[in-house]
Amino acid sequence: MKVVKFGGSSLASGEQLKKVFQIVMSDPERKVVVVSAPGKRYPDDTKITDLLIQCAEKRLRNEDPKQQLDAVIGRYQQIAEELFLPTELVNEIYEDLSERLNRDTSFPDRFIDCLKASGEDNNAKLVATYFQQQGIEAYYIDPKQAGLLVSDEPGNAQALPEAYERLHALSTHPGILIFPGFFGYSKQGEVYTFSRSGSDITGSILANALKADLYENFTDVDAVYSVNPFIVERPKEIKELTFREMRELSYAGFSVLHDEALVPAFRAGIPVNVKNTNNPSAPGTRIVAERDNTNGPVIGIASDKGFCSIYVSKYLMNREVGFGRKLLGIFEDFGLSYEHTPSGIDDVSVILKEHQFDDKMEQAIMKRIKEELHADEVKFEHHLALIMVVGEGMRHNIGTMARASKALAKANVNIEMINQGSSEVSMMFGVKEVDEKRAVQALYEEFFAPVTVY
Repeated sequence: MKVVKFGGSSLASGEQLKKVFQIVMSDPERKVVVVSAPGKRYPDDTKITDLLIQCAEKRLRNEDPKQQLDAVIGRYQQIAEELFLPTELVNEIYEDLSERLNRDTSFPDRFIDCLKASGEDNNAKLVATYFQQQGIEAYYIDPKQAGLLVSDEPGNAQALPEAYERLHALSTHPGILIFPGFFGYSKQGEVYTFSRSGSDITGSILANALKADLYENFTDVDAVYSVNPFIVERPKEIKELTFREMRELSYAGFSVLHDEALVPAFRAGIPVNVKNTNNPSAPGTRIVAERDNTNGPVIGIASDKGFCSIYVSKYLMNREVGFGRKLLGIFEDFGLSYEHTPSGIDDVSVILKEHQFDDKMEQAIMKRIKEELHADEVKFEHHLALIMVVGEGMRHNIGTMARASKALAKANVNIEMINQGSSEVSMMFGVKEVDEKRAVQALYEEFFAPVTVY
């Protein structure tokens, strides 16, 4: 049995939904279909999820969200008309959205979650209706009734352990099951969403709970590429990579698959296949527990902007018991999460996402570090990009770090910091944001092929 998930671009129009139907019907093992909300039809289009967030924010400001609401209903209506679905369906979607918009707004984050989850929920009902119209035994599955229990964390919900046991009951359900992605219900019956692009997470949870043989994730590219195709023209496709490699690449900027989505599938040992809705015959990329390292030390290069480094230096830091705990405790007091902590014997750098704080908080953090930890030097370095070089083969190859450093030096890129993961599956380079593209191109040329700069 296969669990198959379709992203927003795969469901953006009636024509796309027809492709989804053909893909599902072409393989009798595809029993569970997880759907996203309709995505962009063209580059300048707006995703339904974004329109729903705008609706919620207007309602919270006591403004009229009619324009955004009409746009959402218009998208569903267009899809319904393209597929000759009954008008009653669109009326039901309108009533559902109106009811959600009129709910209590005392808890704004929870209100936003409830409204934006309607994108997937209503789309699942639409998809199920289309399958039924084609004469297929298909059912919309309500996550609440199915038992997808999650923590009460708005925008960052986590599946509770008991959810897996409850969801397993779906394995005996007849027909094709259409399951909305992106959200679940707390034990109190409130809607909470996973982090953005969380339909990937739903699919992985169901694959785990149902003990599926394969989790297929359909998107709009033929495969996972070894590097961002907007930085390197026609990059190599990756045929197979491990969960650890994909986790590192997803974290560092690969948007093909949500990084949290891998965890439930990994724990159950279920392989994941990333495929293209618009070219379903392409083999795609398989994500597995282990693979043969026959392609050299590096499988992929990812990068992301928007980081800053907080450098802390203190003589004999390494002999001071509890220094690291106290330092990270300061960040915890400010509600900040950190990404990396490269360190030496007398200094440490804490890497964070820049959007988490402003100038006022920066000064407050610096003051506390100096006063409480008696640091000799505290320095903030802004506008950094992190570049992740990933590959299981690095553990068995000598000189990979030297090759990478030499390539960056040749491209005249200054390395602000270096950090190698303890698993030896990745190494991270911090560079100035302005050097990001040039750095990625230099590393790709070193480990894969000459780069066509454009």
